[in-house]
Amino acid sequence: MKFLGSQLSYFFANRRTKTNVKELMKFVGVLFLMYVTYSITFHYVAAYEGQDFSWMTGFYWVLVTMSTLGFGDIVFTTDLGKIFSMLVISSGVLFLLVMLPFTFIEFFYAPWMKAQNQARAPKKLEDEVSDHVVITKLNAVTEALIKKLVSYKIDYVILEPDLQKALDLSDMDYKVVNLDPTDFDTYNKLQIKKAAMLVAADSDTINTNVTFTAREFSDKIHIVATANSADSVDVLKLAGANHVLQMGDILGKALARRTLGGNARVHVIGHIDSLVIGEATVKETPLIDKTLKESKLRESVGVNVVGIWERGEFIHPDPDTVIHNESVLVLAGTVEQLRKYDEIVSIYHVSDEPVVIIGAGRVGRATAKSLEERQIDYRIIDKNKERIKEHDNGNYIYGDAADLNVLNKAGLEKAHTVLITTHDDDVNIYLTIYCRQLKPDIEIISRATYERNVNTMHRAGADFVMSYASMGASSIFNILEDKDVIMLAEGLNIFNHRVSENLAGKSLMQSKIRLETGCTVIAVNCRNEQMLVNPPPDRILKQDDEIVLIGSNEGEVLFTKQFLE
Repeated sequence: MKFLGSQLSYFFANRRTKTNVKELMKFVGVLFLMYVTYSITFHYVAAYEGQDFSWMTGFYWVLVTMSTLGFGDIVFTTDLGKIFSMLVISSGVLFLLVMLPFTFIEFFYAPWMKAQNQARAPKKLEDEVSDHVVITKLNAVTEALIKKLVSYKIDYVILEPDLQKALDLSDMDYKVVNLDPTDFDTYNKLQIKKAAMLVAADSDTINTNVTFTAREFSDKIHIVATANSADSVDVLKLAGANHVLQMGDILGKALARRTLGGNARVHVIGHIDSLVIGEATVKETPLIDKTLKESKLRESVGVNVVGIWERGEFIHPDPDTVIHNESVLVLAGTVEQLRKYDEIVSIYHVSDEPVVIIGAGRVGRATAKSLEERQIDYRIIDKNKERIKEHDNGNYIYGDAADLNVLNKAGLEKAHTVLITTHDDDVNIYLTIYCRQLKPDIEIISRATYERNVNTMHRAGADFVMSYASMGASSIFNILEDKDVIMLAEGLNIFNHRVSENLAGKSLMQSKIRLETGCTVIAVNCRNEQMLVNPPPDRILKQDDEIVLIGSNEGEVLFTKQFLE
């Protein structure tokens, strides 16, 4: 009924629609007048022929004759009667079978269908809408962002200037308005001054137009824009963007961070306040085949093992968890504690062999640049000659990565890590399977453009998969929520939340956070106190304490629903 009400509202709000309805009513009035006139004339013609019928019979005869459904039960035999019958039939064909359908479609059905479409893809937002996120383009990143917004019950709207595309999005249960994001008047209809954020996610030129137009309308709206080219960053900031995200650059750096390099040193992947999160391989170190309790890492260097990667599978460890040769430790501690860990284990598993990068696009080049900053050697393969000529510094290799000779030329046989960075998920899955078969013990880190292909890549043999969509969505969402989130891998994050009323006064054990959500509290940050890393189970949570958790996307959603709402 609510949907019908909105349709009626759009239908009668249009001035032309009101005029059309009046014209339709006039036509119906003419038909009714014609029907009554014929019904009265019927009795005079019948009397002329010496017949007598009731008024109801007259109405019946005119109706079935005008509609050309005459049953022949009442037939005039005189010339006058036949002429009258032909007149009724002819006018019925003209008005009922020809003019009425076209008039109905033109003046009622077409406006009604348009009102239905406008109800599904409206031209403005309701006045009461506020704290919403305006998205200018639906793509892999914003699709993942919308999933996050929905899970956190944050309102959003997609701008789509093409009506048919807007209707298609509406049919897919997206909230959409049929407006042009580059039109100044659009932002008056979007309640933009009450919005939480505008996300410009189209091409660099359109994003610049959108940003400048929205900023001209409102100087307070928070604008996040994506940029494909590094040259566009300054232009977008000049146009008024608060944040400009180079998604290729962000993903490239994330892939490089996942590269553990040719030694057992800790590689920092992020930090929340004074808590630093890092990862370290244990290959060829004395930690192999020891349990966490036997390793005495916490007692000797102060770091805490908050997770262990085993061939792409994340394990929440306990004291009896055994460390294997292929294990990758996720460590939490201070900068000093991680440095102390390095002093002990960095002498092990030393290798100067280069990392192999497949794909020299934006993501691949950003990955190579980040590895250079870490002084890690690399070889990058691409079959685009122009990219090789433009960026060749001796590390670029021309050829198809599906060719074994090209991979051998890049040093795959001795490499400890291969990074697969092409934008085509099908190609990445193909190359993941190929590299895993060629070298079973190599670390494979792959890029996925769409979230739906992440599990397939893991099954193909990837140790880690970083999703372009999830990385971008998380970056935008973190800006919206103004909080720190570290993405360990696709679907696994380290995030922080304030302690709510229903958690305050309970110990970690009493809260049952891990039991009910699968998330693990790895640190507690109290006001005017030093962050407590890996707090004991009997630690009492206080109102407005900040807890740092590690868990999946689904786990964070469950945590939000059960403990924060």
